[in-house]
This record gives sequence, C-alpha cells and structure tokens, in this order.
Amino acid sequence: MADSTHPANDLDIVGVTKRFGGHAAVDDVTFGVAPGEFFSILGPSGCGKTTLMRMIAGFEHPTSGDIRIRGQSMIGVPANRRPVNMVFQSLALFPMMSVGENVAYGLVCRGMPREDAQARAERMLERVGLKGFGGRRVTALSGGQRQRVAIARCLVLEPTLVLLDEPLGALDLKLREHMKIELKQLQSTFNTTFVYITHDQSEALVMSDRIAVMNQGQFEQVGSPRELYHSPATPFVASFVGETNRLQGEIVSSSDGTVALQLPSGTVTRGTGRAPQKAAVAFVRPESIALAPSQPALRDLPNRFEGRVSAVLFDGANSSLLIDTLGFDQPVRAVLPQAGPLAGIEVGAPIHVGWAADAMKVFSA
Repeated sequence: MADSTHPANDLDIVGVTKRFGGHAAVDDVTFGVAPGEFFSILGPSGCGKTTLMRMIAGFEHPTSGDIRIRGQSMIGVPANRRPVNMVFQSLALFPMMSVGENVAYGLVCRGMPREDAQARAERMLERVGLKGFGGRRVTALSGGQRQRVAIARCLVLEPTLVLLDEPLGALDLKLREHMKIELKQLQSTFNTTFVYITHDQSEALVMSDRIAVMNQGQFEQVGSPRELYHSPATPFVASFVGETNRLQGEIVSSSDGTVALQLPSGTVTRGTGRAPQKAAVAFVRPESIALAPSQPALRDLPNRFEGRVSAVLFDGANSSLLIDTLGFDQPVRAVLPQAGPLAGIEVGAPIHVGWAADAMKVFSA
C-alpha cells in the first residue's frame, strides 16, 4: 500500500509490524490520519486492529516501524506521556466517584488544583449535553449517558488523538444506533481526531470519514465509506463491507473491463473487473438487483434470470427476498420494494431478477 503519511497529519503509522513469537499480529502497516478526521479500522476478531490501537496508545511496542503523533516519534514514549486518550469498551469509569470527579480525574492527576479541575469538568459536561450531571453517581446514569461521560473525560484533557476501542459493543441495539449518530456529532463539534476500531461495518460506514479494512494483520483497502462499499479493491472487502451476493465460477471472456463469468451450472453472468486468472469470484449488492413480475421489464439488463421466492425476510424498510434462481447454487438476496406490485409478494411466487454489468464486481479467486 502506498505511503499516505504527511508531516501535517495528527497520526502517522510507518511500516509498523508487531510480532508475537513467529506470528505477525500487525504486518508492515502504513497510514496517516489528518487533523479532525474520524478514521476507523474495521475488521474481524483477530485481524490485529486492537494490537495496532494498543501500540498507538503506548500499551504495546512495535517490533519494527515508527509511530508519529504530529511528526514526533512515539517510540520509547510511555503511554502516560503521549497526547492520546482512550475510550474502552468497558468505559472504565470509577463507580465510587461522581460524574464530575470522573471527568476531572485526569486533570487532577496532572496537578491542576481540584477546584479548577471541577470547573473545567463542568464546562465539558455542558458541551456533551450533561449540564448539571456533575454531582450524580456514575451508576445512576443510562448507558448513553455513561458513554458521554467517558468521552468527556477524554476530551477535557485536550488530547491530539482520541482512541476508541469498540466503545458501543456493550450497548443494546437501539442505544447503539442512537450513539453512532451522537458520537459522530460530538466528534464534529470538537473537531478532535478520532481513531475508532470496530468489527461492526455499520458503525464504521455511518461515522467515518475514512475506513481501513484490516485482515490478517494488513490493510486490504483504505478509503471513504462510499469507496469501500461501491468500489471494493479485494474480495475480502467486497464480502466484509455490506450485504452482498457471492458467485463463483470461471472467466470465459473478457473485453474492455467487462468479463463473462460461467457458473458451475453453465449459467453465464456478466460483470466488471480484472480477473487475470480463470477462476474468479463475483459480488452483487442486494439493492443492485432489479425485480420484476416478467422478464420484458428487465430487457435492458445484460443479466436476467427467472426464479421463485424462497423466503421473505421482513425487516421494515430493510426487508428483502431470497430467490431460488435456475443455474445458481444458492438463493439470490434482493431488496424488497416497499411499494408497487411486489410489495405483498409471498413465498413460492415466480419472479424475475436482473442486474447491470457494472453492479457485479469480479475478482480472481
């Protein structure tokens, strides 16, 4: 991956590797994070994202490479001397302290007089929407309020970087959806640089300016949420970011970036990509699949197939269909329209599906 470091960045990771015995948990990773950016590292459990975060924080030391904050190398600088604060999944608030004491704690540890620290903590609580909460016990707060206290405790120290280690993981689904928006709004309000790690693609897509998709210790792709979703660079990114249909087969022709993929059944479907090897894999997003009661309605699409509804997955506005299609070894998933002739479709009904060539991304398998 190209070196994206820059002297004006708040954070630069330069060729960082971390080995545990013979295993490289992080393998020669390089990237930069600009001031005020919300940068997420997205990947499955065990991909190395937490190890990378711990090295930025100073809790682990790289085997090789450099970590720079505002151009200054952090190699050999202990965690408590770095301009970095971290929000953990557990939040790590002190239950024996009040909300205000939790927020003021870091200031007091730095030697600020207690009264000054408390006053500054109260001002920070007001900025995160918790005015008047300073005297309350942490245990009396809701999950979302505790989340804001943890953020306030970080921001009151005015760090260059705020590191967030899956901070929404312990929240219930509804609160997690709410906090995704609130966390992004807080970051925008303070214009502080956030580095966020998560295995939840929805969190990363909603909140991030840029996302790095990590797999087996390396970055597969770095880009905006839109770039990763619509223009994945690797099969892993295509399958990990967002819902998708996966097809596997062999390339039978290729011309001007359009390739014909023959499935094991002999069915041929067309997509875009560069697959120099004969064995290939392709991905089609459910929302890219057109549905119609008859094939003529799809006549402008190069990929048209007849099928039968095998399941209706009702989830409000996000409902979808599973469609058994002749020539495919697994059901095709497509978004269910909320209005029109297909809105009330039932299991067993015949249906036609189709998609454009540029809706299907093809890669070497």
